Amino acid sequence: MNRFKAKELPDDIYIPFVETLFRDGFTLALGIVLQCVLISLVYAKTGNPAYLVVVIWLLGLGVARLIDMRRINAAPPCTTTAEARKLENRYTVYSALHGGALGIFSLIALSSAESSFAELAGLAVPLATATAISGRNYGSPRMVYILIIVISLPMALGLILRGEFYHIVLGLLTVPFLFAIHRYAENVRDVLFTALSAEKRATRVAQRFNRALNTMPHGLIMLGPDARVVVANAEAARLLSYGSTDSLMGRSINSLLMRGVAGGLVAREDCRYIEGQLTRALRQGLDRKVLVALTNGTYYEFSAREGSQDLGVITFEDVTKRVEAEEKIRSMARYDTLTGLANRAYFHEMVVETMAGGDRDRKCALVVFDLDDFKTINDTLGHPVGDGLLYAVGETLSRVLDDQALISRHGGDEFVIYFDRIENQDDLAIRMDALFAGLEGEIDVGGHLLRIQASCGAVMSTAGDGDFDAMIVKADLALYKAKELGKNSWKLFEAALDEEFRSRQLMKAELRNAIETDGLRVVYQPIIAMDSMRIASCEALCRWDHPELGSISPAIFIPLAEEMGIISTISKFVLNAACMECARWPSQISVSVNLSAKDFRNQDIVEQVRAALKNSGLAPERLELEVTETALLDDKALTARYIEELKTLGVRIALDDFGTGYSSLSYLHKLPLNKVKIDRSFVLDLGYNNRSLELIKNVVNLCRALGLAVTIEGVETFEQLKLLALYVKPDLAQGFLFGSALSAQGIETMSTIVWHFDKDVSSSSRASYHYSNV
Repeated sequence: MNRFKAKELPDDIYIPFVETLFRDGFTLALGIVLQCVLISLVYAKTGNPAYLVVVIWLLGLGVARLIDMRRINAAPPCTTTAEARKLENRYTVYSALHGGALGIFSLIALSSAESSFAELAGLAVPLATATAISGRNYGSPRMVYILIIVISLPMALGLILRGEFYHIVLGLLTVPFLFAIHRYAENVRDVLFTALSAEKRATRVAQRFNRALNTMPHGLIMLGPDARVVVANAEAARLLSYGSTDSLMGRSINSLLMRGVAGGLVAREDCRYIEGQLTRALRQGLDRKVLVALTNGTYYEFSAREGSQDLGVITFEDVTKRVEAEEKIRSMARYDTLTGLANRAYFHEMVVETMAGGDRDRKCALVVFDLDDFKTINDTLGHPVGDGLLYAVGETLSRVLDDQALISRHGGDEFVIYFDRIENQDDLAIRMDALFAGLEGEIDVGGHLLRIQASCGAVMSTAGDGDFDAMIVKADLALYKAKELGKNSWKLFEAALDEEFRSRQLMKAELRNAIETDGLRVVYQPIIAMDSMRIASCEALCRWDHPELGSISPAIFIPLAEEMGIISTISKFVLNAACMECARWPSQISVSVNLSAKDFRNQDIVEQVRAALKNSGLAPERLELEVTETALLDDKALTARYIEELKTLGVRIALDDFGTGYSSLSYLHKLPLNKVKIDRSFVLDLGYNNRSLELIKNVVNLCRALGLAVTIEGVETFEQLKLLALYVKPDLAQGFLFGSALSAQGIETMSTIVWHFDKDVSSSSRASYHYSNV
């Protein structure tokens, strides 16, 4: 065992050791009294006045020590080593004087041989005192040495002075005996030091654990083998409305949850469910989370897991803000930000779900509602007034229809209404007449008195046979007929319109024929680099020139191709053509190709891209593939795998139409994207809506922070371009402002013209050109 000198002891050990020297004044007083009584008896036996002097000496010294000890114990504890050393020195002086008196008594009694009683007392007093040295003075090694010397040496000297052989031997033997006592005192000191050190270490660990436990943002309780609380932190007590952690000790899960039941925060049925989930998780060693909604509007999330040594751990926290944020995000993903109505995707989900339930033979109706001449209002009164009108229409529809129907704003000035239970056509007519009656009258929008005029197309179907997409198509056909008939009215899809539907089917057949006979062509919309205002890339777009109907909009034939399941064939055609043409362009220009959701359900997509690059000789880094969130939603795992494989080819991946999907943000850090293309809807009201500017700026900054390039789509005015250049600073911009889609030769020619123009203009004048023309 290690030996410690006072100067080697840590302050937090040395100071308490010294303080122990001044404790237990009763034992000290009792010892002095007994010593004085025994020495007084020797004096009475022998009559030697030296013994009386020793008694007086001991009594005076004892009184002084007791007074001093009481004063020190009443004073504040020592805080520094210097103070402790002063106390130790004071104690040493008192003890040396005390031991010296006893040593003189022993020397006189043993050397004079006046009485056998005196001799016995001369041995008994120092030996009895010596045995108390280790128990009382272990706190001061120096004091132990001094007491041994002043007590043992006079006693040994007294025996030796007798001159007899046996007395001399006995005198010599007392010395090692007393030094053995010194060794014992040292051992006591070491044992106590070790115990104190271990206690302090344990205390420090406990303090750190307690600090860590009570600074956690989560509430935490640990359950013993009997499923009762053995450890709890302050946050747990606060969240469960207990005054202290001690109040939680020994309680079961049921007891804790029943407090919420008693306070009316949790229903008894919910309490049983929560207890069952947590108990099952603890027993089965599973990690399980339970979200609990309290009646006061707050949410707690409980997590349970099995710990070590048959201990179970339950953590919980107030997640109200997180739940509210998630609900807000969910609302933004599901509802139109302007009107508060369901958006296209969520409306589709709700209608399909509603049609699938209930009586499958019931009749239902879908109505497409479109404002008449809405573009005129935007162009003449401005977009803010147009937005105000859209908001008023949404509010009016919600008020008039109440809970009779599901309502959605599909985009622009188009609304869609779904009636789940319609008796017959007359019932639908009554509802539509009531709807138009509710729209009558003028409304004040930004100081302008406007009338709501709209055209509607409706279609009826049985719920069991209804197909949402087909109903939308038919309702659109009826809407177009209503507008043809003079607007501000509604039209029901009927047999007379079926021919138009058949024409649509005929168009599908002609589209298939166009694909098979190479009747499609590819054009390229320029994508401009904002730092140089040169063409940096082009988006490949498919066009169909019908021999009789002329140019067919992609907004018509692309959905048809998706319905027909031939969209992947068009994608492959565009991919091969774009790679071939781009390989002929200047090396600084790349090409971007859209891939549909169906493309990512085809395991050949990677090989098709590899083959297109190989056949064209196009460098992989010049090809960018655009993927929409629709593709990601269909099969996230499979799509992610295909994207990873495409990345290994060296091509770049862009997320198209960012901000219009269901959960765009979740893909930015999960998928290996190179670029984000921000949907044109963010740019529409950029010139007069500061919130839109802030939103698009923050989205761009977010993408930049993730190392993603950004393309802004839908740039159509110089004002939009100026705002983007000055405040948003995206990498690339795309829109009709830079021209409509061009042929491959047109792109090559335009890139050459711009290139030579830029070479002839200095960087400063080019900047001036950018902004002066904006």
